[in-house]
Amino acid sequence: MSRRIAAVQCTSVSDPDKNKRALSVLIAEAASQQADLVLLPEMCLSMNSDYYHELAQDCATLEWLGAQAAAHSLWLVAGAVPQPAPGNDPRVRSASLVFNPQGELVTRYDKIHLFDVEVGDAQGSYRESDTFSPGNDIVSIETPVGNIGLTICFDLRFPEQYQALRDAGADIILIPAAFTHTTGEAHWEILLKARAIETQCYVLAANQCGWHDDKRRTWGHSMIVGPWGDTLGMLHESPGVIVADVDLTELANVRKKMPLTRS
Repeated sequence: MSRRIAAVQCTSVSDPDKNKRALSVLIAEAASQQADLVLLPEMCLSMNSDYYHELAQDCATLEWLGAQAAAHSLWLVAGAVPQPAPGNDPRVRSASLVFNPQGELVTRYDKIHLFDVEVGDAQGSYRESDTFSPGNDIVSIETPVGNIGLTICFDLRFPEQYQALRDAGADIILIPAAFTHTTGEAHWEILLKARAIETQCYVLAANQCGWHDDKRRTWGHSMIVGPWGDTLGMLHESPGVIVADVDLTELANVRKKMPLTRS
């Protein structure tokens, strides 16, 4: 039995309420295409760090996300939502939140690899560690859609994390992102296909797109990649939804014909 997965692509701005209105339309569109699981991009509720502490403390945000999942009876993964950091750390965590079709928050993954880099774009320098504290744990969850492995954006460049998810039983690996236009144009598709091929997993990648302010531009091109590295669907640089069917029998066949794990 196949299941249908979907990636939402959007151009989030600073205002969380404006982003919620846009996301609700896109989630409904995915539901209308019979999606069983919907992935939202990284920082889907705000691209402005001035809002992150407020969002991290706002229970209404979690209630809204849960209500979206329940309203459409689907699994909803909020690609990266600011959440409180542990202890006395004044920063927040970038967290992927998984809601079941009843609207319950069932697991959370905190981004491990933070984006502290120099990029030749209008913004130039990115230092996520000024705002976020890193997570530590590899996280996957068993669902009726398959075993879901959770990652976020810059994690994509660290194949050992993906191998750990495969070793933990992942069938589908999720990559919510806000990949910059510069790095995305150069590496996005190559990295997604590499992670799919080497883990023999489906890869579901939801990216931000377009201009978010006068300096921040993201690449878009959200993709769904099969375990053989084949493109099952791709968007371009505008908001939208992409869907594809996951066939776990076909996944097993790929792994049987070309075994990459050794007992």
